[in-house]
Amino acid sequence: MTTPPFKADHVGSFLRPERLQKARAAFADGKLPAEELRAIEDDCISQVVKRQEDVGLEGITDGEFRRTYFHVDFLEKLDGVDVTYGEFKTHFRKDNGEEVGFAPPTMHVNDKIAHSQAIQGADFDFLKSVVTRTPKVSIPAPSMLHFRGGRDAISSSIYPDLEGFYDDLTAAYREEIKDLADRGCRYLQMDDTNLAYLCDPEIRERTAKRGDDPDDLTRLYCRLVNDAIKDRPSDMVISVHLCRGNFKSAWVASGGYEPVAEILFNEMAIDGFFLEYDDERSGDFAPLRHMPKGKTVVLGLMSSKSGEVEPADLVKKRIDEAAQFVDLDQCALSHQCGFSSTAHGNDLTEDDQWRKLERCVEVARSVWG
Repeated sequence: MTTPPFKADHVGSFLRPERLQKARAAFADGKLPAEELRAIEDDCISQVVKRQEDVGLEGITDGEFRRTYFHVDFLEKLDGVDVTYGEFKTHFRKDNGEEVGFAPPTMHVNDKIAHSQAIQGADFDFLKSVVTRTPKVSIPAPSMLHFRGGRDAISSSIYPDLEGFYDDLTAAYREEIKDLADRGCRYLQMDDTNLAYLCDPEIRERTAKRGDDPDDLTRLYCRLVNDAIKDRPSDMVISVHLCRGNFKSAWVASGGYEPVAEILFNEMAIDGFFLEYDDERSGDFAPLRHMPKGKTVVLGLMSSKSGEVEPADLVKKRIDEAAQFVDLDQCALSHQCGFSSTAHGNDLTEDDQWRKLERCVEVARSVWG
């Protein structure tokens, strides 16, 4: 359990403490200076680091406590990216049938993409200073700047040929990854909703109608990740997390991994895949037969969307079912997503969150020793 991805791992985000939520709201209203907000964030991160280590986790994140959205806060710091609000609306769904309306920020590329500043550097430095185990950084995958808007969200006058956009985007990622590596980061996760959305038959159909072949996009997104990480140090572990939507315990997409599995698992040159497997929307384990030797699949068998703690025997049974298609030694365990992909958080308490993580560690130790 000492090499990432760890046998008991997690996606990265945690519920924001009330103190932090109030501080960020005060800052947004101009009532709290940036340096005071930073000090409160530092203190809250120190506490969430200790809680992670206390429950037995080995890969430790800052809980994404400095972000509002798992992806926007990173991508908007790239040169050339503009963010607008209220332009795009979507409907997330809960398992009880309730719909949750959401208007996430929309990103547009209106100038050349470039990396003129370290994005996660100072945040990683602080995280590294307060952990006793492995500091882990989660960033959005490069595809997050393409899929939702496609060609229409990328200026045709700046990038008449999308290959130029892809080249600049992956070059910016390489610079960010180099900066993190130079600071000592050796465990990096990229978060990607698009590849999981391409498992959904309805979304695949809509994607084809707008002129994009879903299989071509899967190959493209694998290439973007590969180009982004090609200069990483040999001892830096890279994983990718696939998500079907995670906002206030609601979701967007359904469908098993079969449409993307063979391409994804074999063409994306990474070390581990965090896959959602917490309910029937994720399909069965058969696509795991495509997982090559030498790669880890972190089974997201536990749910971050509810406070109920999964029975240990049930989780072990599900691990055994997955092991019919991929070697048990290639498997690990986590929740299907973070507990707070946006600052709004899922529908559970902080106590629920930590009890569920304790169960994750308990099961992993029982299965893998």
